[in-house]
Amino acid sequence: MSNQKILTLDNLSLHEIDTDAELIPLMTPEDEEEMNNEVLPDDLAILPLRNTVLFPGVVIPITAGRDKSIKLINDANAAGKIIGVVAQKDENVEEPTAADINTIGTVARILRVLKMPDGNTTVILQGKKRFEIDEITTEEPYLKATVKEVPEKRPSDKDKEFNAIIDSIKELAIQIIKESPNIPTEATFAIKNIESKSFLINFVSSNMNLMVHEKQGLLAINDLTDRALETLRYMNLELQKLELKNDIQSKVRFDLDQQQREYFLQQQMKTIQEELGGVSYEEEIEEMRQKAKTKKWDDKVKAHFEKELAKMQRMNPQVAEFSIQRNYLELFLELPWNNFSKDKFDLKHAEKVLDRDHFGLEDVKKRIIEHLAVLKLRNDMKSPILCLYGPPGVGKTSIGKSVAEALGREYVRISLGGLRDEAEIRGHRKTYIGAMPGRIIQSLKKAGTSNPVFVLDEIDKLSSSHNGDPSSALLEVLDPEQNSDFYDNFLEMGYDLSKVMFIATSNNMSTIQPALRDRMEVINMTGYTIEEKIEIAKQHLVPKQLKEHGLTTKDLSIGKKQIEKIVVGYTRESGVRGLEKQIAAMVRNAAKSIAMEEEYNVKVTDEDIIKVLGAPKMERDKYENNETAGVVTGLAWTSVGGDILFIESIISKGKGNMTMTGNLGTVMKESATIALEYIKSNAEQLGINPEVIANYNVHIHVPEGATPKDGPSAGVAMLTSLVSSFTQRRVKKSLAMTGEITLRGKVLPVGGIKEKILAAKRANIKEIILCYENKRDIDEIKPEYLDGLTFHYVKEMSEVLEIAITDQKAKHAKKLIAE
Repeated sequence: MSNQKILTLDNLSLHEIDTDAELIPLMTPEDEEEMNNEVLPDDLAILPLRNTVLFPGVVIPITAGRDKSIKLINDANAAGKIIGVVAQKDENVEEPTAADINTIGTVARILRVLKMPDGNTTVILQGKKRFEIDEITTEEPYLKATVKEVPEKRPSDKDKEFNAIIDSIKELAIQIIKESPNIPTEATFAIKNIESKSFLINFVSSNMNLMVHEKQGLLAINDLTDRALETLRYMNLELQKLELKNDIQSKVRFDLDQQQREYFLQQQMKTIQEELGGVSYEEEIEEMRQKAKTKKWDDKVKAHFEKELAKMQRMNPQVAEFSIQRNYLELFLELPWNNFSKDKFDLKHAEKVLDRDHFGLEDVKKRIIEHLAVLKLRNDMKSPILCLYGPPGVGKTSIGKSVAEALGREYVRISLGGLRDEAEIRGHRKTYIGAMPGRIIQSLKKAGTSNPVFVLDEIDKLSSSHNGDPSSALLEVLDPEQNSDFYDNFLEMGYDLSKVMFIATSNNMSTIQPALRDRMEVINMTGYTIEEKIEIAKQHLVPKQLKEHGLTTKDLSIGKKQIEKIVVGYTRESGVRGLEKQIAAMVRNAAKSIAMEEEYNVKVTDEDIIKVLGAPKMERDKYENNETAGVVTGLAWTSVGGDILFIESIISKGKGNMTMTGNLGTVMKESATIALEYIKSNAEQLGINPEVIANYNVHIHVPEGATPKDGPSAGVAMLTSLVSSFTQRRVKKSLAMTGEITLRGKVLPVGGIKEKILAAKRANIKEIILCYENKRDIDEIKPEYLDGLTFHYVKEMSEVLEIAITDQKAKHAKKLIAE
């Protein structure tokens, strides 16, 4: 329920007045009977009301502003003082017609007309009885209509249900008056003094906070019991709303009191902190604001930071979210937004730096210089994503530092080995406890610039788990088309990585996700030759180890021959990591001698090497003689570079079965099967008696049985070994071979040629058989690495056998018997 209101008929504002108990007519049953017996006039002037509904018996003041309404009131006041009042369907209609008003209305008597100081006319009306518009007779100068009475179904005075409803309405009305702060308590007396039941219903309906269409719905109900029930339902809703509103206000008042208490405590704490020389959080926020002014932010980042800073300012410093928000804003301030270091475009200087730090690695150096050249010409370019692929210890990781120095950029490195959580790349959402940004954003913060040289070490060692797949998260980082807006979960904003020069390192490309591999430019870093290793040891490893052990060149000197002896006798690797360990052992021995004041040779001799490192361990890959039939030298690629292996075959009387040993993989076994089937089908052309093949078993073995071996590149070696066994002829001396074979007698190309050639050279091989298509791989190798080697390029297996098999019988050759 609400105060009695003066409601305008035009666009004037709504004025509220307190209900006066004297103005409320306490209608008696006699008054009600008299009102019901009044006769409706045939023709009635109709006054449309914008935003209220008049109920029978109720007195309301109306302020009229429209010309038609004022004329109607003046004419009716001068005549019989009886008018019809109806509610408009839409209060915004300025000139209502028959279609704009409801058909059910109330006959009203004009009690008084007042001229207000503001020029408007206020009229006090009392509702008499309901009517229904039959037909609008005229619209000018105001609406007139013929009306008919609306019959009303009234229960008897002894109806218990109706009387109970009336009692409930009274009780609820009194309760609503008590709960509402806007209704004066005097209204309770008015409710209690109403004797007429129908008037009570109409009075309560008129004063409830309902929409116009809801009040109109109540007025249109003909059955008084139904109208009373509907009024009771609305009253219940209003009471619930009031109780809820009061409950919320009491809670808000309590929260406000609590906030005020906390505010005063915080002010006291701030004063205490200032007395103790501490920094209050307001000063901290102001310090952040001043730092933000110096940042090179774009409008989007600036707006986001200011919004988050304002959020922190509104927070209570004692809550856990405050420290999270502070860490978040500190990260924003520490990140190098749009802060780029200037690239050095001195290509000669870059070449000197790269040559100084790394011996060899021509492909990598060439690619870096090319990138610098393009940068110099364009002055703006998306940085490439390079992937250095090669065996361990060849300098993949350390080259990143040299590239950074050559470019004049900052250097950062993250190791991806064993990383299995996607959040390590993308970061955690800052709502989590202990949330942090990803490694990419952390490293950029450490670098201090947005264009460092960024080394992603061991990218092939990434693994996936239930926490996600980090290699999939790297797809965005390593895509030049996407990484200009890299999204970090902690940062909650895109960060530009397009100027970062990413260098990934990998030992094995097969384990890298294909989509990730496609985004990178792969540069193959092959193993070093013996000559390169000697130079690397002389220029880099020996000086480095002397420095780390506190010695100088005056304390120890290792000559080229001695370094070569260490390389050949004590290391077998593509890189130089094992070589560095052996040199470190020699330097440690000298350091011990100096510390213990023992005599030692400043210039290292061969005897000193054997004394410190023991007898040479790596003589196994030296070439073995060709005196025995069935022994062929093959060339293999391993994860640590090239190697030589020996294919052995032997025949014994049997039924033509073949046995294979040496921990061979499926592909390698297939190569042996293909070789044997080729020999069987071409036995006569190869000079082999078919009955020998049928009556002798063959056993093929590849030594070092504990080491798994697989791949098709031993096909030609297996073929040669079998032919040598079946013919008991020697294989050509100092010869090695590699290539895949087919049943048609073709020789196919294989990979890892450079590593295999270096392995052959280390083993003193003089001649090498390769597929004709592998000639292009040889052409890419420096000529000095090929000194002393002769290459035979073949297309058919017959050519292999012609070169490899000699006419000499093997030592202890078996006399073959064809049974």
